[in-house]
Amino acid sequence: MPPRLPIPQGLRTLSLCLRPTPPSTTTPALSHLPLIQTANVSQKTKVKRKENKRRMKQDPYGWAQTQQRKNANLRRRAELEAERKEAWGSPIHGVTTPFVESFDSGGQAPLSTPPVDGDGNPLSPPHELPTSQHIANYLLSKKEISQAIKQSKHLTSPIEDDLGVADRGTSKSALKKHEENAKNARIALQRITDLNNGSAKDKKHANKRRCIETFGRHVTDVVLPHAAPHPSIGDPQEPKPVRAGPDTGSSEVQIAILTAKIRAVALALEGHKGYKDKNNKRSLRLLLHKRQRLLKYMEKKERGSERWQFMLKTLGITPACWKNQIEV
Repeated sequence: MPPRLPIPQGLRTLSLCLRPTPPSTTTPALSHLPLIQTANVSQKTKVKRKENKRRMKQDPYGWAQTQQRKNANLRRRAELEAERKEAWGSPIHGVTTPFVESFDSGGQAPLSTPPVDGDGNPLSPPHELPTSQHIANYLLSKKEISQAIKQSKHLTSPIEDDLGVADRGTSKSALKKHEENAKNARIALQRITDLNNGSAKDKKHANKRRCIETFGRHVTDVVLPHAAPHPSIGDPQEPKPVRAGPDTGSSEVQIAILTAKIRAVALALEGHKGYKDKNNKRSLRLLLHKRQRLLKYMEKKERGSERWQFMLKTLGITPACWKNQIEV
């Protein structure tokens, strides 16, 4: 038994043991580590609640004013947080604009397709979309098709000699038949070259043409003002010649084309059983990171210019599309 110290008669229930505390076999000695003091959060909370109750009893009017200021501050913080979240946007879609929505139809639909509920009722009214009615399928334009129809009708029309006698036995019935054939050929060509009857690949090619026509520098250099030269350049340089179209190599054109591809792949993944499509998930990641690299490069070169602002506004590009790490 270890030695025990004698204590007074009234304190015999207490005893002081001099046996040393044996070291624990599971935890190592922590004498060489710094001493860390942790605050008791629950105790602090209790003290704060006590103080609040005391203030509420002593000065109820001042306490009510304090609570009003606090609630107003919390409401304002929530509003600012919602605005920041909306401005930050989505790394995939950013902020959907009418021009981006028109990618779904290749620039042919004049109105948007609103979302519907479970019963098929539209949740919002449709709005107007920018269209490109001059673009047709198979890399053609409506003007080229009309000229080809007109020329083919002229070449296949019956020929009459100078005396007014129909050549090769042509007559009024032949002329009428020729008119009917030309009309049927025109209707058939319009159906064949209509983008609404085309595939997703045909609409992709049409969207590429629309991006080149909208963001190509052979167009924007004429419409948008040029950025001011840097002060370190000195004397103003001679104006550069206007670019010849179609401009397919500019950063904004490539970003617009990638945005059209990203929207098509993202909508496919958001559809029925899209979560199983691992190949398209990988393709979406590659497209997003490629667009991110181009946006970072263009921000460094064109930040603040009219060309940069026009691209962000038209495509709905937000900081989430090129800042921080993109995870899909």
